[in-house]
Formats: sequence, structure tokens, C-alpha cells
Amino acid sequence: MKKLLILLFSLFFFSSPSVIADDISDFQIEGIKIGDSLLDYMTKDKILEKIESNKEMFPWLNEPNKYAQISLGKDFPVYVDGVSVLIKNNSTNKYLTDINEKYTILFVGGRIPYNEDFDGCIKERDQITKIFSGMFPNAKKTESFFNHSVDPSGNSIVDGVYFDFDSGADIDAYCTNFDETFRSKKNWSEGLNVSISSAETTSWMRDYK
Repeated sequence: MKKLLILLFSLFFFSSPSVIADDISDFQIEGIKIGDSLLDYMTKDKILEKIESNKEMFPWLNEPNKYAQISLGKDFPVYVDGVSVLIKNNSTNKYLTDINEKYTILFVGGRIPYNEDFDGCIKERDQITKIFSGMFPNAKKTESFFNHSVDPSGNSIVDGVYFDFDSGADIDAYCTNFDETFRSKKNWSEGLNVSISSAETTSWMRDYK
């Protein structure tokens, strides 16, 4: 229970005493929320370096380079596997001139490791989504179980719960369970992923080839 409370504290900041929410404006992961500037967390040169190194991360999408994923590292107390964000990909959106638009965070996601403990991950996810259900009574709740697109063997899975808002934004909580041979080869971890996504990045991530 203590772990769950710490996790929830890292997720939410409320500007009002109400516990019912209809949008994502007051929600954060490790103090980071949609609309923040990535320049508050790293330099412009470092951002451009990471954009270049993370090219082609989303080959299964129709516009794989429209947005860029930037990792903020693993120095976080709750999401010890790291926090990542999405911004517009400045290398492909050269028409952007407004610095705020260039570096505005449009998605925040964090991961807690549950390596070889898929049941533990699902238990934690279910506790969180139960609370989400009470907080977001007007959001559309969807459950989904599918093969992870990064593993061509088809032996890696994603089991998630998704809360969609009328605005098009969403909040997700899902567990990944990679095939152990695949995971070892990639030197990846697996576990609980929680993310907050703006309407535009939600639409982009759901536009498969």
C-alpha cells in the first residue's frame, strides 16, 4: 500500500480539493506534466542529440518521425526505469519557429520494473486503475491485450488499461512482458508503464501502418 501511495503522489497534483478530474492538466509524472518545456530539463544541444540518436523508434506508425522520444534518464525515486517524453520532432518539422512550441512536452511516461514478475505488475496496475476509474468517471475506459510490436516472434505481450478523455488526451497504465530471450538480447527491463498523453500524440501513436 505504501508503494501505491508513493506512486499516486508522483502522478497527481491537484489545484482544487475535488478528486474528480475531467482533463489531464493537473497530472504529472515525477513532477513533469503536459505543457512543460523540455528546456527546463536539458539543454537544446542535448535535446537535438537525443532526437538524432532516437530516429526510427516508431517504424510501425504511419508518421514515425513526427514526434521525438527523449529519455530523461533513471534518476527518479518512483519510476526507477526512467521517464521519457515526446516533443515535436524539430528535424522533420522545420517550419516551427516558436521555441515554446518546439520544446513543449506533449507526452510523459514512466516505468517501474517488474522483471519476470508479470503477476506482480498486473496486481499493481489493477490497484492504480481502480483508483483511476473513480477519479475519471467520464473517461472512456478500455482494456487491451496484444502482442508487442517490437518483438517479431510474437512472444512478448502488453496488457493495458486506457482512459480516454473527450479532449482526445489519455492516461494509460499497462504491463509489458517480454519474451526472456528477446529481453536478454536487448538488455531491456519489463514492468509497469504509466503515461499521460496529449490529444495529438494519442492520435499519432494510434495511427498504425
